Amino acid sequence: MKTVLFLCTGNYYRSRFAEIFFNWHAPQRGLKWQATSRGLGLDPCNQGPLSLHTILRLRDLGIPLEGGQRLPMSASLRDFENADHIVAVKATEHRPMIERRFPTWPERVEFWEVHDLDCAGPEEAMPCLEREVVALIGRLAEEK
Repeated sequence: MKTVLFLCTGNYYRSRFAEIFFNWHAPQRGLKWQATSRGLGLDPCNQGPLSLHTILRLRDLGIPLEGGQRLPMSASLRDFENADHIVAVKATEHRPMIERRFPTWPERVEFWEVHDLDCAGPEEAMPCLEREVVALIGRLAEEK
């Protein structure tokens, strides 16, 4: 089983949604990959394990919250080393964080540009994230 690591800032909204969404869809495509997610700068103000936006969108899509009850987790070097593919969900936000904390890794990270709540509401960001994850699953399925 191969692993994709999704990264965002708080591991509370975007990366957690990508992880659960990926893990729901990948087996349906016969993909022997599993997703995990971590944060690059956890926010102690986040309440609980998951953003309400993530919970509501997954519920709307009929996707169970498997693995959704854990608290956000900070990225470690081991997470990078154990991943077969790494995605940071917003290049302009996360590239500098990765360059500071994991300076030898940016060239191995796929960067997307999915906005956080400070730039876009969930009605815009979530469908964008879904499209990116579906496209990733498609590329990984072609590599089989």
